[in-house]
Amino acid sequence: MTAIVFDCDGVLADTERFGHLPAFNQTFAEFGLPLVWSEQVYGEKLQIAGGKERMASELTPEFVARNSLPADPEGRAALLAALHRRKTEIYTEMVAAGKLPPRPGITRIITAAQDAGWKLAIASTSAEPSVRAILDRAAGPERASRFDAVLAGDCVAHKKPAPDIYLLALEMLQLDPSDVLVIEDSRNGFEAATAADLRCVITVNGYTEHEDFTGAALVVSSLGDPDGETMVVLANSSPARPGKYVVLEDLESCLSGERVAQSAQRRNA
Repeated sequence: MTAIVFDCDGVLADTERFGHLPAFNQTFAEFGLPLVWSEQVYGEKLQIAGGKERMASELTPEFVARNSLPADPEGRAALLAALHRRKTEIYTEMVAAGKLPPRPGITRIITAAQDAGWKLAIASTSAEPSVRAILDRAAGPERASRFDAVLAGDCVAHKKPAPDIYLLALEMLQLDPSDVLVIEDSRNGFEAATAADLRCVITVNGYTEHEDFTGAALVVSSLGDPDGETMVVLANSSPARPGKYVVLEDLESCLSGERVAQSAQRRNA
């Protein structure tokens, strides 16, 4: 049995620039907070895993005092929860309105993997309602309901780049690391997958294309589609030799050379 574990943001859809960033800024405005994150500032915030954690980074003692915000731990926690809840609502509405289409190749690979009997899972630091909204959009509600695990938000104690969420995914999938491939888009996610002893394919985006992915099995501009965006290979340390777009056999090849040979033998038997 083989499995793919997808990150959500930047993998299933280009959500950071066109979804999360405007949702954060709209939330700040609604709460009367003097914060507007530019694309550059948000790129820096992406080094912090988790939406609540990114917002918490702004709540310094000076900012809290200057804006008459709760200074006690309970009040601060309640404010962060309210901010994050509203931000998730705004973001989910954007997804439902069709403003965040899937990245190239995602729907095609999900379909091919499920039809081939692979297990599929999501491992994301985003809030679960946000993740499920994107997954429904990317896979369709019926195929989304067939995912073997959807791990999101605060389901683990330590977020990426800690390996916790991928270790939990392995536990839930009941598979050996050698049978599981991760698709990520960021250095934090790559480090988390690597620390869990998982092979990783990277689909970069505008925020992550300059990050260091040394050791990844395959680094591509996107998964590509036969009738859409052409994929560009940026780095490849696997036996996979994709053409203009990544197919399921390429992802299988990324697990190991030995596995590729066995797979080829089965197909040619």
